[in-house]
Amino acid sequence: MAGMNSLVRIANAGVPGSEARVDIVLKDGKVASVSPAGSADGRPSVPVDASAAETTIDADGLWAIPGLWDCHTHFTQWSKTLGRLDLINARSASEAMDMLCAHLDERRAAGTLDPDAFVVGMRFRHSLWSDDEQPTLAAIDAVTGEQPVALSSADMHCGWVNSAAARRLGVHVDERTGLVGELEWFDAYTQFDKAPGAAEETDRLLREAEQDAAAKGIVGIRDYEMAENIDTWIGRFAAGINKLRVDAGVYPERMQDAIDAGWHTGKTLPGSNGLGRVGAMKLISDGSLNTRSAYCSTPYSGIEPATYGTLSYTPQQIEQYMRLATEHGFDIACHAIGDEANTIVLNAAEATHAHGSIEHAQMLKPVDIPRFAQLGLTASIQPQHAMDDRDVITRFWANPAGIPYPFRALHDAGTKLRMGSDAPVAPLDPWLAISAAVFGTESSDREPFQPEQCLPVEVALAASTAVGRDRLEAGDPADVVLLDADPYAQTTPEAMRAMPAHVTMTFVAGTRVH
Repeated sequence: MAGMNSLVRIANAGVPGSEARVDIVLKDGKVASVSPAGSADGRPSVPVDASAAETTIDADGLWAIPGLWDCHTHFTQWSKTLGRLDLINARSASEAMDMLCAHLDERRAAGTLDPDAFVVGMRFRHSLWSDDEQPTLAAIDAVTGEQPVALSSADMHCGWVNSAAARRLGVHVDERTGLVGELEWFDAYTQFDKAPGAAEETDRLLREAEQDAAAKGIVGIRDYEMAENIDTWIGRFAAGINKLRVDAGVYPERMQDAIDAGWHTGKTLPGSNGLGRVGAMKLISDGSLNTRSAYCSTPYSGIEPATYGTLSYTPQQIEQYMRLATEHGFDIACHAIGDEANTIVLNAAEATHAHGSIEHAQMLKPVDIPRFAQLGLTASIQPQHAMDDRDVITRFWANPAGIPYPFRALHDAGTKLRMGSDAPVAPLDPWLAISAAVFGTESSDREPFQPEQCLPVEVALAASTAVGRDRLEAGDPADVVLLDADPYAQTTPEAMRAMPAHVTMTFVAGTRVH
């Protein structure tokens, strides 16, 4: 990227939450200096290459923050939401089928419906639908006939597929509900990317999603796509998809191949100009709340027969994978949602001295909350999930043994927090996460959910950056966002959620990408 051989001077930028203004110099992909506005000419002490491009930006009326990160994404699947049927607004199974029927009719009329190709939909939320409006195989078969159709739930832990798709995918579909769950669904989902024309569509949507991210002030993502990610991102950088920093996660079943190839967490991806790195080992220990498969110590309320959720791996397997990762230089990024799953993964991390993060940590026993800091583990949280799940919690976790979404409790216990979206489960937008963490509600007309767990804005903003701070310092990566509004001055969830409209410039490694 051009930023490695350029110098950018940002003059008179505001510091969020204060009256201070600073001059910032970006050089060689780093923040070379941050000094009080007007105190010096802003020139770095190191020599400037005479051939380097030099730019000066008058930031009067703007605020500068470190570039934002989304620390939990499935980036390919998020990109696909920009081009697939989105069912997030369906309030019942019948509404979802009406939307699907209309989508099929539109594509038939446009001549774009290939009878042999999968029609894929995303983000239905059946956990919010009434008991008599749940998915059924008969309903989706009636709408689709022999057209193969597969719909992914919002949490991506199950799919609603018709009989034609089930045959093509080779999956076991529940003959009553039409649902395919957990690991079988994860495996089936990857088959959609192998269809004719899928690669070209994916390339186009990835570039669109990358630009959308830059427009929101995002400079980096942790990509936990359920696929091979290292070689995939090497290829993407080579193809010019290079507006984001990317940490490419590795799933347990691919760990040995990655080890044999000499990879480890933090190793730079060839051809990425330093923007791509190998990420952590992503292990999914249990299911999800919405699919009622998060593994809990008490049974779900309102479900017969009683269920506690499911583990994706045995505790012994979880420990074995953590040990393998740790012994070969990999961090862990372990998905754990139910309170019992969190206990199990914390025990495994303690036994193996694993380092990295617990992803989601959605319900925790009080005794487990201090263990994150004691073990040096980060809590990678997705605050928008609390907004999406608050009504589901009262329905299915009415009598929890743990604390749901204990953001403030973790922070007060000294845990390092990192925030993200889990896109496409929630939109890839750090401002939604910040708003949810700070205000505990999406609307000023609705009371906050668990107000005692809300975070101060400076904590939420810092947890949305790679540097863990809300302001820039010399030596930081030259990843900078300029805003025309102070995020600390936003006093309502609506105003904070509208902050993407106030992103005026985004720099990655000193290169302006928005």
